[in-house]
Amino acid sequence: MKRSFSRITGAIGFLSFCSLLHTSSFAQTGTGTSSTSYTPSGQSLNTVTTAVPFLNFTPDARSGGLGDAGGALRDADANAIFWNPSKLVFAEKSAGAAISYTPWLRDLIGDMYYTYITGYKKVGKNQVLGASLMYFDLGTIEFTTSQGLSSGTFNSREYAFTASYSRQLSKNFAMGVNLRYLNSNLAGAYNLNGTQIKPGGTAAADISAYYQTEVRDDVTGKGLGWTFGGMISNIGGKISYGSPEKYFIPTNLRLGGSVTYYSDLFNKFNFVLDLNKLMVPTPPVDPNQSPIASIFKSFADAPGGFSEELKEINVATGVEYWYNNQFAVRVGYHGESKLKGGRNYFTAGIGLRLQQRYGIDFSYVMPTGNNSPLANTFRISLLIDLTKSARAAAEDDADEADDTNN
Repeated sequence: MKRSFSRITGAIGFLSFCSLLHTSSFAQTGTGTSSTSYTPSGQSLNTVTTAVPFLNFTPDARSGGLGDAGGALRDADANAIFWNPSKLVFAEKSAGAAISYTPWLRDLIGDMYYTYITGYKKVGKNQVLGASLMYFDLGTIEFTTSQGLSSGTFNSREYAFTASYSRQLSKNFAMGVNLRYLNSNLAGAYNLNGTQIKPGGTAAADISAYYQTEVRDDVTGKGLGWTFGGMISNIGGKISYGSPEKYFIPTNLRLGGSVTYYSDLFNKFNFVLDLNKLMVPTPPVDPNQSPIASIFKSFADAPGGFSEELKEINVATGVEYWYNNQFAVRVGYHGESKLKGGRNYFTAGIGLRLQQRYGIDFSYVMPTGNNSPLANTFRISLLIDLTKSARAAAEDDADEADDTNN
C-alpha cells in the first residue's frame, strides 16, 4: 500500500506520521515537539514521542503474549538480548537463536512489518556473547507536489544492529551491556522545499542487571522462584535527517520482576510485571538539551508535576503456564494513560517446544478500545537450540579416542 505525502508537508510532517504510527493515538505532532490534541473525553494530551520508536517495539511472541513484559521473565532464550541480556548467563542452553515476525498496523497499512533475528553463545561458565538485528519496513511512500502530481516513491526502512555481552557476577546476579548502531532511512536522498532529507544514524548502548533465585523441593517439585531485572536502553546521541534539527531516540527505563510457582514436577506458573518509562523530555522540549541531561531531568520535567510523571509509566503484566516445559499458554495486559497515548490492550499467546531443540511462539493483541490501529496485531517467533547434543559430543569424543589409538 502506498502512502502519499505532499512536498509542502516537509520533513517534520513525515517524521510526525511515523511517530503517530508508534503511539497509535491522536497525540502531538513532530518528534519531541508539542501541539494541542485531545482525548475523546476532551482531556488535553501531552504524549512523549521520539524518532526511531521501533527500537522499543516488542520483538518476540513470548513476551508479546504477556502484555509486552520480559525484563525479568525466567527461562531466558535468545530474545533476552532485547529485554535484558543479563538473563542469558542463566539460560539453560549454551547457545541459541531466534527469528520473529510482526505485521505492523496491518488494519491500516498492508505493507508494514518488522522482523527480529537474534542469537547468543556462552563463553566459558560465566560469560555470554550475543548479537541481534531488528529490521523495520515502513512500506512504500509516494511523494506528491502541491498540485497532487507524483514526484517519486521510496521504500522507507529502519534497522538496528546490536552486539551484546553479559557476565555472571555471583551465584544469583549478573549484568550485561549492549552496543548498538541504528539507521533510519525514511525517504532516501530526497529534497523537500530545499531541505535535503538524508538517512539518519547514531550509536546507542544498554546497561542491564538481573537477579534470580528459587526454593524448590527436589522430590515433589513444589516451590517458588523469583527474579528482579532492570535495564536502561538506547542511551545515545540524537538523530538528524539532514536538517539542523536533531531528534531524541527512545531512551527507556525498564524495571521488572517475576514470581514462579512450581505446583509439581511438571506444572509451573510465571507471573511477570514490567514498568517502563521513556527517559526523554516531556513537551515542551528544549531543543538544546543533551540526551544525558534529559535522562536525569525526565523524572521531573512534566508540566503537570509528579502526577503527570506517574502517568508516563507504562505497565506490562502477564501470566504464563507451562506443562513439562513443552507447552505454554499466556495472557497479559498492557496499560498506558490516555493522556500519554492510551495504548491499552490485552494479549494472549501459546508456545510449543519440540524435540528439546525447537520452539514456536504465537501471540495476539486485543485492544480495549474501538478502531485501534493495533487491532489484529500478531507475532510469531521460531527458536532453535544450537547447543551441541550430548550424543554428538560423545561421538566426537569416541572419534578422537579412535584417532589417538590409531
